[in-house]
Amino acid sequence: MRAAVLVFPGSNCDRDLAQAFRAAGFETQMVWHKETALPEGTDIVGVPGGFSYGDYLRCGAIAANSPICRALVDHAGRGGYVFGPCNGFQILTETGLLPGALLRNAGLKYICRTEPLLVGETDSVFTRGYGAGEEIMIPIAHHDGNYYADAETLDRLEGEGRVAFRYGRNPNGSQRDIAGILSANRRVLGMMPHPERAADPGHGGTDGQRLFAHLSGALAAA
Repeated sequence: MRAAVLVFPGSNCDRDLAQAFRAAGFETQMVWHKETALPEGTDIVGVPGGFSYGDYLRCGAIAANSPICRALVDHAGRGGYVFGPCNGFQILTETGLLPGALLRNAGLKYICRTEPLLVGETDSVFTRGYGAGEEIMIPIAHHDGNYYADAETLDRLEGEGRVAFRYGRNPNGSQRDIAGILSANRRVLGMMPHPERAADPGHGGTDGQRLFAHLSGALAAA
């Protein structure tokens, strides 16, 4: 399996994400934002956390208009897999690959700590390694993680089983406690928490490891 991890000016979780992919068995390549194409044979694209372009304008807005994101959108349009934690989630909403927007935290402060998540939808290659309703502990680190969408969109996400994760205790004001959502075909996952920071015993927790391990197994068997 081949993973491509995008790198923007201000990305600071790109190496974390690449290491999580490699540890799960992916051949992983870093791709600079000015590139216009993904490496041949890419199975999944990782859009990392951090502060792309310093979070100017809206978080992820400038990155979403970089050359490589045109290739990202094309990849997703062909049914390719995409995973975006934190700033990656923000970029995925800005590209239109996922609905909604990430607003300033309700408390107006940056939050960096490990939080409980409740697993929602398990019918995806990203979440099948967990049990529905299972509580897992995953770090968060964001200033603009307050998920917002209109009521119709929220109802559609819930009705179609596309809420992948919810916060066990809402840290940022996200509507309906939403921490992560899936695309309609369940091949794109965006989430504010950082499973790549909970993928090795040295991180103090390994609840994120199952996401990468099951993803690897599912793609290898495809």
